[in-house]
Amino acid sequence: MTPRRWLQVSVVVAVLTIVLKTLAWWITGSVSLLSDALESFVNLAGAMFALAMVTVAARPADAEHPFGHHKAEYFSSGFEGILIVGAAAAIFWAAIVRLASPQPLEQLSWGLGLAVLSSVFNGLLAWGMLHAARSRRSIALEGDARHLFTDVWTSAGVVLGLLLAWATGWHWLDPVVALLVALNILKEGASLVWQASQGLMDEALPPQQLATVQAALDQFAQASHGAVRFDGLGSRRAGSRSFVQLHMHVPQNWTLGHAAAQRAAVEAALMAAVPGLVAVIELLPTGASTVFEQTEGAQDLAAL
Repeated sequence: MTPRRWLQVSVVVAVLTIVLKTLAWWITGSVSLLSDALESFVNLAGAMFALAMVTVAARPADAEHPFGHHKAEYFSSGFEGILIVGAAAAIFWAAIVRLASPQPLEQLSWGLGLAVLSSVFNGLLAWGMLHAARSRRSIALEGDARHLFTDVWTSAGVVLGLLLAWATGWHWLDPVVALLVALNILKEGASLVWQASQGLMDEALPPQQLATVQAALDQFAQASHGAVRFDGLGSRRAGSRSFVQLHMHVPQNWTLGHAAAQRAAVEAALMAAVPGLVAVIELLPTGASTVFEQTEGAQDLAAL
């Protein structure tokens, strides 16, 4: 399925889990189940916003956005992280109020059954979405999948805490578990916000992908027996797209047609090594440098 279709399914599952978890809280009166239900509302809002951003990211380049709309996915990840942080704050407040006045739990078996059922739905969806996110290189889909996995672990912690409260009669365990849940989802929310900020700041490709790019360049340079060399390698990510730019130095006696053909071969090799890669390769005669490099070098010397 496409990322858009996965997120549409995520919206439907979020509505279903909200119903199940809210019913579980209503039956038991458990504040930790209430915290779990609140996180499901965040799931719904996050999935809807992610769906909107994936739709924007899929738009082709236009006059106002000549490099495309791929970065829209980072807004989705950041927004979902902020929602998670807000949910954590609400859970903290509810848990502290209940901790000051612990209450016995009612009809626990029904409540736990509904919580487990909702976790099964979320777990299956998150597993499928994470695999799709990796194959399609979608940061929005990955953010929503990781959020759902957090929800699964949250529910597991809530169920364990409620079982302990039921077995020991220690009703204060219910709000304590809710506080632990809030800390867990707060960490996940902060991680998503940080990841989104790095993407918006043109973070470089992961080390593994950069190593793959460098290996392809080294192989091509060796095949030319030293006639070709590369430098000025830079990289960035924008949603599902990866970008690199570099200089390709060729002998001065090469014809423009021959140099262009070799450049095209390098570009094809890089695209084969890293799927979805966009490579911008500037041709330079051996020993030459760009005006920008000359200017930057002069400024560095002046600074010394």
